Amino acid sequence: MNHEAFVRVMLAGDVMTGRGIDQVLPYAGDPKIYESYIRSADGYVALAEARSGDIPAPVAFDYIWGDALAAMAARQPDCRLINLETAVTRSDEAWPYKGINYRMHPGNIPVLTAARVDICSLANNHVLDWGYAGLAETISSLQRAGMQTVGAGENRCAAEQPAIMSFGRNRLRVFACGHPGSGVPDEWAATENKAGVNFIGDLSEATAVNLSRQWSDDRQPGDLVIISIHWGGNWGYRIDRQKREFAHRLIDSGADLVFGHSSHHPIGIEVYRERAILYGCGDLINDYEGIGGHEEYRSDLRLLYCVDLARENGALRRFELIPYEMRRFRLQDASTVDREWLWACLNRECRSLSAALQLSADGGTYLLGW
Repeated sequence: MNHEAFVRVMLAGDVMTGRGIDQVLPYAGDPKIYESYIRSADGYVALAEARSGDIPAPVAFDYIWGDALAAMAARQPDCRLINLETAVTRSDEAWPYKGINYRMHPGNIPVLTAARVDICSLANNHVLDWGYAGLAETISSLQRAGMQTVGAGENRCAAEQPAIMSFGRNRLRVFACGHPGSGVPDEWAATENKAGVNFIGDLSEATAVNLSRQWSDDRQPGDLVIISIHWGGNWGYRIDRQKREFAHRLIDSGADLVFGHSSHHPIGIEVYRERAILYGCGDLINDYEGIGGHEEYRSDLRLLYCVDLARENGALRRFELIPYEMRRFRLQDASTVDREWLWACLNRECRSLSAALQLSADGGTYLLGW
């Protein structure tokens, strides 16, 4: 495929490979958790099996990606970027009183390399679930496996540093930050002398200016900038005015793509000044199968996002959404009925943002129009 005119980025929202997912992988860690209603991560495996059937544990490392692996390979992305919403650690120091603590055993890192992940955004509300030792091990484990990390580090300077990939005369620079609206505790903010996440306390104009300095101070000709933001609640389609204004300010300040996540289901997409704003990508991988509640949002339906950015100026050139269903902890191609339901739902939300989704010629994916 000729990528001379654009850089192709494959995006995934929240990827949570801990807890129940970790338990079906070859190197399952200690299943003990501290939730009020389930005390073992094995309970989440049981819920999924009760709903969809037996999971053949231990599964191969590529199992959970299912049909998505072929779709990613066929599109030949230049970069694969995910929000990794779990610690990768053996630490037993659960963050006190948090309630939900995600972790994956470092031996299961090949579950991420099986999908050829390039960059893991870590500025979210679970990266410190197992303390500062857990954060340090998460970063070192991912980096040893050849993945870049962004949005968290040993101090504020490290947390603010971008992940960088080079493509000829272009650099793709990815920055990441976390907002308390998604559950990121303010005490997790990295400081000059303390590890943590690249934390933004509000969505004010001043915060947008300060955040944009992270990419504007060292910007070079040919740089493309993605800002990954963990923000907002888990359920609902409403996008408030403050969030839209904040995203617009980031683009006005030079960002080429706003990659937002935290919602458990996909929400509307906007195109502003030829730049895409994903307000909430929805989850791609998790162990929520079998958990009741919020069925109207169909959180079992998942999306991969394939985005082409013009090399010359970062403008959006093509935007494809690829739908899946999660069953037995494995992504499988969504049925015709489910694809059409998700298309109608997302098209409604995109239209409220002056965009629209079209079904592809074969009806298997969606294309964003603006």
